[in-house]
Amino acid sequence: MPSEPEHAPITDKRQLVDYLAQGCKPSADWRIGTEHEKFGYRLADLSPLPYDGPQGIAAMLEGLTRYGWRPVRENDRVIALAMGSQSITLEPGGQLELSGAPLEDVHATCNEVNGHLAQVKTVAEELGIGFHGLGFRPKCRREDIHWMPKGRYAIMRRYMPTKGALGLDMMTRTCTVQVNLDFDSEADMVLKFRVALALQPVATALFANSPFVEGEPSGYLSYRSHVWMDTDPDRTGMLSFVFEDGMGFERYVDYALDVPMYFVYREGRYIDAAGQSFRDFLDGRLPALPGERPRLADWVDHLTTLFTEVRLKRYLEVRGADGGPWSRLCALPALWVGLLYDSQSLNAAWDLVGDWNAEEREALRAEVPKSALGARFRDGTVRDLALEVLALSRDGLARRKIRDGKGDDESHFLEVLDGIARSGQTPADELLEAYHGRWHEDIDRVFAEYAY
Repeated sequence: MPSEPEHAPITDKRQLVDYLAQGCKPSADWRIGTEHEKFGYRLADLSPLPYDGPQGIAAMLEGLTRYGWRPVRENDRVIALAMGSQSITLEPGGQLELSGAPLEDVHATCNEVNGHLAQVKTVAEELGIGFHGLGFRPKCRREDIHWMPKGRYAIMRRYMPTKGALGLDMMTRTCTVQVNLDFDSEADMVLKFRVALALQPVATALFANSPFVEGEPSGYLSYRSHVWMDTDPDRTGMLSFVFEDGMGFERYVDYALDVPMYFVYREGRYIDAAGQSFRDFLDGRLPALPGERPRLADWVDHLTTLFTEVRLKRYLEVRGADGGPWSRLCALPALWVGLLYDSQSLNAAWDLVGDWNAEEREALRAEVPKSALGARFRDGTVRDLALEVLALSRDGLARRKIRDGKGDDESHFLEVLDGIARSGQTPADELLEAYHGRWHEDIDRVFAEYAY
């Protein structure tokens, strides 16, 4: 997605609004950016990976450089890799994340995913480590996890427990897959934001894949999604104002200005500004940097610290799904592209959700982590909604008429989700069935059967 001039000063709020508005682009230039995280572990004892050592994340990153990835360093330690518009980054607990390139279609996105996972598998096998894609670490405790050496994470680690009981779990024990999508105008952004936000619980249900905590069933089908309910109310949630009159770039800026800051990055180090106000920063009254005003890069950083179910930058990030296996990593962008990049499906989706009120949206968001497709909504269930949503997405993808070398359009990527919705059995239900059945309650079996 677009690069930013790091040192451009900000003198008034209008610049922040204009920054978001600059994301508008004609539909011919719309792209698809997919991000997905995965957990690493030592094959010998299934323990989470440290940063250092022969079986550490640093060794993993070093091994990937053979494919042309360029190391990115902080305090002389490799904390990411870059290649063109792609990057491989580290989440706080060592989760390995691919931030994919902005690509034209879901076929290209899936090729990117498959190529990346093949590289990861090759290097990991040489190191005696593995990776799997669940939404929450199925076995280890929070205290067993090694924190990655990134300055921003140290600040967040101190601040998170002051805002919620599960923030550190969010940082170290969750994995997601998300898609980043474009818009052509402020009105288009608002409509897509509303549809994506309202239907996020449906995606959470279809992708529910995190039923275990510390080796046992948790009582939730998406424990990852539950974690977000007790992380930080200042920067998470369903954003009811998005559905109100007056929603637009400026309204979102006003919201973001009132989300407490975490840090300011200056001269290679992170300055702790946790809990302080970006509005004060605009006025030169930030306690962490008295008299100094923000740069555009500070605003870009601040936007990355908002953790809502859908997040606005100069594109929309749709963020509600658990991590999963290869096929579902391709299904997530397909689902949202079919809904949001086809005007007929987008308008039909708004017809579906437009009369939902804030209480209904919040109730749905709260119930889905536990009940997933079985959650009740009005006169039916989330499964009923999922079947409708998938039909709309399938039609939208078919109308795009973008085919691969075999002649298949993008709608075939939804087949795995169609099976889930028709059966009513989520990936988490399959995991629990295996746990209580052929695994004989041995959680270690998940590492073998669900490895990449």
